[in-house]
Amino acid sequence: MNNNPRSKAFLLLGILSLIWGTSFILIKQGLKAFAPDEVGSLRVAFASLFLLPMAIVKVRELKRDDYWKLFASGMMGVFIPAFLFATAQTRMPSSIAGILNTLTPIFTMLIGAVVFRQRFKPLAIVGILLGFAGTVMLSLSRSGGNITGFNAFALLIVLACFFYGSNLNLIKFKIPDLGSLTITSVSLMLVGPLAFAYLIAFTDVPHKLEVVEGAWRALGFIALLGLMSTAVATILFNQLVKISTPMFASSVTYLMPIVIVMWGLLDGEQLQAGHFIGMAAIVGGVYLANRKK
Repeated sequence: MNNNPRSKAFLLLGILSLIWGTSFILIKQGLKAFAPDEVGSLRVAFASLFLLPMAIVKVRELKRDDYWKLFASGMMGVFIPAFLFATAQTRMPSSIAGILNTLTPIFTMLIGAVVFRQRFKPLAIVGILLGFAGTVMLSLSRSGGNITGFNAFALLIVLACFFYGSNLNLIKFKIPDLGSLTITSVSLMLVGPLAFAYLIAFTDVPHKLEVVEGAWRALGFIALLGLMSTAVATILFNQLVKISTPMFASSVTYLMPIVIVMWGLLDGEQLQAGHFIGMAAIVGGVYLANRKK
């Protein structure tokens, strides 16, 4: 990979947009056989298993104070959003769920400004208002694509974006001395047992694999989701945070709607004019929020 930090940052941005842009359609495929909480817990479980050997090695680098930060990072950056996105996609198209994810940079900036005292320019306020206007437009869409009523499930994705923004700032400002592989592998090792405990106590995945048609295929999609969209992508994303800024890293969501909409259209989803207006407002708001003089 190019050693130039700027070139490397843009390359990582492009790779992440492709991986995460595809994750929403993988969630949709998993939901064909499993409940949203099963999809979320399986996703985290697969990711933690994949990175467990690395975590066992990297845990030697940690100080006692690092554990709670990495646990918080795993909860905010992986565990909670995995459940929120899977639940939201039971009531809205995957393309709309992905477009709503473009709120992440707005929350990243807000939290950075309020909690970590980052500079907050007046133009950014315009971006925030425009972005939230776009969110309202998209959240008025029901699962059938008609803009006829408020879809409360969109608020689950807004909450997930808040957690993503919080995690970004936590990594950049509170865990600056740890590498991206250490942060990702150990944080997943810490939250992984919660996913396994949930699977054992509150789901019946083995039974579904026996009796539900297409369950093994859906499990394969979820395994791919855990491997690429959670484990690999989180490593790359944390590396991007390290070599750039939280706002630049979160701007991966600028490019994701292109990938998301492409997959959604190929899967038979239909977008209405209001969806494109909302998407344009969100992307425009994020651009203004991140714009430099």
